Amino acid sequence: MRILVIGSGGREHAIVWALNKSDKVSKIFCAPGNAGIAELAECAPIPVNRFDDLIQFSCDNEIDLVVVGPDDPLADGIVDAFEERNVPIYGPRKNAAEIEGSKIFMKNLLKKYNVPTAKYETFTDYETALTYLRQQEIPVVVKADGLAAGKGVTVAFSMEEAEEALQGMMVGKVFGESGGRVVIEEFLEGQEMSILAFVDGETVRAMVPAQDHKQVFDNDKGPNTGGMGTYSPLPHIDPALVEDAIENIIKPTARAMVSEGRPFRGVLFAGLMMTKSGVKTIEFNARMGDPETQVVLPRLKTDLLDIILASMNGRLDQLQIEWSDEAAVCVIAASEGYPAPYPKGRVITGLEAARAQGALVFHAGTALADGNIVTNGGRVLGIVGRGRDIAEARAKAYEAVSAIHFEGMHSRTDIAAKALR
Repeated sequence: MRILVIGSGGREHAIVWALNKSDKVSKIFCAPGNAGIAELAECAPIPVNRFDDLIQFSCDNEIDLVVVGPDDPLADGIVDAFEERNVPIYGPRKNAAEIEGSKIFMKNLLKKYNVPTAKYETFTDYETALTYLRQQEIPVVVKADGLAAGKGVTVAFSMEEAEEALQGMMVGKVFGESGGRVVIEEFLEGQEMSILAFVDGETVRAMVPAQDHKQVFDNDKGPNTGGMGTYSPLPHIDPALVEDAIENIIKPTARAMVSEGRPFRGVLFAGLMMTKSGVKTIEFNARMGDPETQVVLPRLKTDLLDIILASMNGRLDQLQIEWSDEAAVCVIAASEGYPAPYPKGRVITGLEAARAQGALVFHAGTALADGNIVTNGGRVLGIVGRGRDIAEARAKAYEAVSAIHFEGMHSRTDIAAKALR
């Protein structure tokens, strides 16, 4: 099969890497791709929001299957556009992708179907929201309704910080129209957990759980990012809690989407918090997580293409999916200044040395310039170590991180440390 993967980040590199292992795949293209993806696939410089150009490229290159990585094109209806032209594509339609595209839609859906989540209120007027905010306990969470590259959420530990976040979203428009509507919700205390699931209507096949590190600095300090590192499995978390989340959050949500006339087909990502009063939903995403994908797919033993095809053909419920017992730890190498503005074009060295140590190096924001691989994003690389347990995988990941260099490179030093306590 000839496959086109849409996207340019670490998640897409991991997807291309996993699909490349299938003996059913004859050729992979990626649009627009990056310097690392180019080693496995033929990259086409087409932006992810240029649907007509992507459809034409698919037709011209006899693409048998399109796999969508990022959230923006899903929210904008890329699946609907491709289906209208009879080009096979894997991912949720626009009305199902709204579970990520609108936090207000998601929260209202969970409330309607009694799926556990934080208490919340939604607002479209700044002054009304500010009045409500000032009545809340600290910490408090302020969220832009729409997509904001994983940065539209502020966990405020002071009222000043909360008011600043609200003003930035609704008045300053730091996230554009995404902040025109906001959710203000209670702060949930506990350990986070991410569970991705292959979903086809009411059929749910959960992947192995992972844990992300959102804040930019060690000890969960600093502003939220798209993710500074992940690991899987979660040896310090009771498997019963994982099962609870699947049975009482993910499966009911999939059924709710069917009931609402928005059946979900693709990867549904549940961001969860394990509180003293049980597992609760922080968010849902309508695609594979980044950087969760970078530790989950290396543990997948079943052919990823078989899973996608089974889902598209209505046979997901008949497929047994196998996972490795191996552990994986991903450490993000980020640009100086991220998640604030950051420089680009800095030469990266040590990639071959890291791979020679057995690490997987997924490119998140890279490009080719004058024969060099250079930085081209805030999150630049996802360096993955694998081992018999978290301790071994973590040691291998950080050993590989130490081999890589670019000016201003920043990584957290405590990824997966919680799992060793």
